[in-house]
Amino acid sequence: MSLAGAAAQQDKLRVPGIDLLRGLCIVAVVLHHINLRIHFRDSSLGQLIGPAANRALFWNGYYGVRMFFVISGFLITSWSLKRWGRLSQLNIRQFYQMRFARIMPCLAGLLLVLVLLDRLGVPRFVVNTQHTSLVRASIAALTFHVNWLEAKTGYLPASWDVLWSLSVEEVFYVFFPLLCVLVRKQSLLIAMLVCFVMIGPFARVHTQNELWADYGYLSCMDGIALGCLAAMFAARINLTRKANMALSFTGALLCLLITVFRGIAVRLAFYKAGLDVTVLEIGSALLLIALQQNAERRVDNISDKPTGASGLSRISEYLQRSTAFLRWFGCNSYEVYLTHMFAVWAMVGLFFHFHQSIHQSPLWFLATLALTGALGHVVAGFYSEPLNHKLRTKLLTTSPAKIAVSAD
Repeated sequence: MSLAGAAAQQDKLRVPGIDLLRGLCIVAVVLHHINLRIHFRDSSLGQLIGPAANRALFWNGYYGVRMFFVISGFLITSWSLKRWGRLSQLNIRQFYQMRFARIMPCLAGLLLVLVLLDRLGVPRFVVNTQHTSLVRASIAALTFHVNWLEAKTGYLPASWDVLWSLSVEEVFYVFFPLLCVLVRKQSLLIAMLVCFVMIGPFARVHTQNELWADYGYLSCMDGIALGCLAAMFAARINLTRKANMALSFTGALLCLLITVFRGIAVRLAFYKAGLDVTVLEIGSALLLIALQQNAERRVDNISDKPTGASGLSRISEYLQRSTAFLRWFGCNSYEVYLTHMFAVWAMVGLFFHFHQSIHQSPLWFLATLALTGALGHVVAGFYSEPLNHKLRTKLLTTSPAKIAVSAD
């Protein structure tokens, strides 16, 4: 299959709703990182919308990453089930090869650029040798323990710091196929994943290292585990349209409770118990199940045809058109995430160099956001995805799965 053909086939297998969710997550991360440097709340628009709206718009980057963990677990498990039928039949070598093809081209390219910028002494990209060395940071990035290194030595430059979440994900996926094959019994695998979910809140609360509480493996792997469980559940059920709508509503409500209506979450003591992240992750998992069920219904032409179905179809088409920009971000979320700080630092530098008024910051936020999306799109289209497809060519010997699943 040619690269163009593979890309076209991949587009057919995408779930628009999951791409939308990924787009919302990566936009939350980018806006948060811009806002740390240019304070939107000080602008006239920021003062107009008030503190609550500012928090919802610009202080959900961390929660965006936590939702990414759930999405990642869901997609990887869904893909594994569709490729091998059962997780106990998972091909460990192929799994690692596919992860390598997806992760390493962009990661290796990023590290080469970061090392070059450090050696050239470019401000904001130089590793502080009082904390750690460039060699040590590079080894941590390649062996997926940037989170551990930062917890021990302090933050790396922002373009390095984003690799903490990749460290969590890839360590999980080193052991995931081994567990699937060695455990074999699905009930036992489910029990082990549930243990990760239960440990998460305790790991976030019962540690004296604040950074490790946010970045630690056990503090974060509950989200990936929940995504895996959600995918296993979604593969075994067939929800009615009404049940699916109820699931979507519940999932969205739980996500909004943590990202928007934080006062209620505070009064319920979710934050104190480390359950704010857990509630968000459960909400994300419910949304993913509902989105996948919708996609399967569309692909398999399930004809429930309830009253008003045509109206729902028109609403669905309108939502797809109106959310195209966010789904575009979602399609390239990995590349945008790894590269967005280059665009953020460039635009922040220009903002202050030209002494721009803080009241003009909304335009700069929009321009920076668009630039991060464009950069991620270019990197994906001309570098990481071609290499990804090339590395996977020998592995893609089976026919594509019929059921839709968003590519990862």
